[in-house]
Amino acid sequence: MINILVTLNSNYIPPLKVLLKSLFVHNKDEQFTIYLIHSELTKQELDLLRFYIEEHGQHFYPIFVKKELFNDAPVFRHYSVEMYYRLVAHLFLPDNVDRILYLDPDIVAINPITDFYYTEFDDCLFVAAEHEHIARFVKGINNLRLNTPFAKGYFNTGVLLMNVTLMRKLVSLKEIYQFIKKNKYKLILPDQDVLNGLYWDKIKPVDSYRYNYDARFFEFGKISRKIAGDLSWIKKNTIFIHYCGKDKPWRVDYKGGLGIFYQRYAEMIQSNQENILSSKK
Repeated sequence: MINILVTLNSNYIPPLKVLLKSLFVHNKDEQFTIYLIHSELTKQELDLLRFYIEEHGQHFYPIFVKKELFNDAPVFRHYSVEMYYRLVAHLFLPDNVDRILYLDPDIVAINPITDFYYTEFDDCLFVAAEHEHIARFVKGINNLRLNTPFAKGYFNTGVLLMNVTLMRKLVSLKEIYQFIKKNKYKLILPDQDVLNGLYWDKIKPVDSYRYNYDARFFEFGKISRKIAGDLSWIKKNTIFIHYCGKDKPWRVDYKGGLGIFYQRYAEMIQSNQENILSSKK
């Protein structure tokens, strides 16, 4: 059983369905349980998601959390309070869950994920990737801002393999509260800052071009002739494409070259819906 964790509000249900479609397409022999931590989804929204997931032969496990849990934490721009829930997921997941893969809903999988899912933790809390093309320019600033002078990287939380067993021992809600309170006006990417500020030495690094490919970097990679811009390499080697930032592939004005992958799975969903409607006529 592969455990997948998502945390979101109603705005991200359509891209979540695309993410799930991509997972199911490329992992047909796997069984998934989709854990959804939320604060405000309606019963109708949850029922429709359950139908969609079970229609693919998979399992759905929604978890309600009171929004007040992070009442005093900063929320701004296109970020919502749900972003913090991944940090304390171990408090709400069933006792039999020992590992889980958190994925942002603005991600698609384009290859099988099984090998990555069973990556050894090596006594770390998390397995994650650093977006090197951004992080190397702000490494010193982040280390100073978060008071992590010995941190070697700044990791993205969009793809986060979580050692739930160890989290239950080492991750404290009180400690997270204290960090947020102390650094409230320094947090830029809030949940990501918390993860890197508190657990920088408990994160096992993996290659971002394979496991958390920032779609914004694709065009630059083509210009600079780097492997990051080679579409054939991406199709063969990349597991997750992450549509970071404000520009999203479900918007009509999206021009990113890797939007083709998102559209592929979105069209599969649309085609299936049309077939269902057609069969009812």
